[in-house]
Amino acid sequence: MRETITGDSKKLKDEGYVNETLWKQAANLLFCAGGTLLCYFWFGIIQESIIKGKYGSDGNERFTYTQALVFVQCVVNTIFAYVLTDKTKDSVPTHTYAIMSTSYLFAMITSNHALQYIPYPTQVLSKSCKPIPIMVFGFLFANKRYHLKKCFCVLMIVFGVVLFLYKEKTDITYGKSAFSLGFGELLLLLSLAMDGTTGAIQDKIRQRHKANAHSMMYNMNLFSSLYLLVGLLLTGEFLDFMIFVQSYPKIIIELFTLAAASALGQFFIFKTVAEFGPLTCSIVTTTRKLFTMLGSVILFGNTLTGRQSLATVVVFTGLLLDAIESKRKGSSGKVKLAKESDVQNKSL
Repeated sequence: MRETITGDSKKLKDEGYVNETLWKQAANLLFCAGGTLLCYFWFGIIQESIIKGKYGSDGNERFTYTQALVFVQCVVNTIFAYVLTDKTKDSVPTHTYAIMSTSYLFAMITSNHALQYIPYPTQVLSKSCKPIPIMVFGFLFANKRYHLKKCFCVLMIVFGVVLFLYKEKTDITYGKSAFSLGFGELLLLLSLAMDGTTGAIQDKIRQRHKANAHSMMYNMNLFSSLYLLVGLLLTGEFLDFMIFVQSYPKIIIELFTLAAASALGQFFIFKTVAEFGPLTCSIVTTTRKLFTMLGSVILFGNTLTGRQSLATVVVFTGLLLDAIESKRKGSSGKVKLAKESDVQNKSL
């Protein structure tokens, strides 16, 4: 009888421990997911308010200093990554990081600059096509092969984006194609091409070297900061930016808040990958893009038609299915490293 009571007590104790562990995991997941959603939601609001905002008494002045905006982000990301780096050197040559930083930097500049010509939801949804150039460049330059299911998911994303960008006949002038690309869309295409280049180089790095995710983040942002500093000085944008800051000093606070939100968002993404795996991270980051779009629609009046709403559902469904398929097909270690290095582009 005594042994039975002791066994029951042990069972209840074990069940209590399991329940407590599950509650802790749930709370931690809520913390990671909530932190990611909050940081990038705030990032999107500030980014749109800076680039789409009207300055001056007559509202005719705009913020057009894309290099300065990206420079602040890269500097803050560099500091953030330096603090997180465990100081153990990886085997990636410095010149490889220097080369990869150029495509990473151009992807950021073009995607940010595109916002001067297109609505924010269009930018977010178009950048969701990132798996497409990464697959193409990986196939061409990194000898990667992909399962048919993954190709189907990518086709879903393509279809959704095309459906989103398609212009109704009532919205276009006579004689123009119903599907037309403006300068903003061309910038996004260039940004996606640069994402593909960065992804292909990262694949090569993972094949040939022992890469540290935080070290990669640090080096890419460090070189990007140096390139941008040179660009700001040579193009004269630095002086124009300082004149703008003197007229509207609050822009400095907004820029550093933007960069801090991005850096903190990356922290939560790394934490989610480390503790819950890349699939959970993919779902969280996909959800945050959807929330960012909804925030833009609600707060900035960027309305979506019924067709665009359907296209948005198609794109995010494709992204979630792609994440699930990647988790099922890939080994956890490789997928984890791939996801960690992809953190660089999460705020684009």
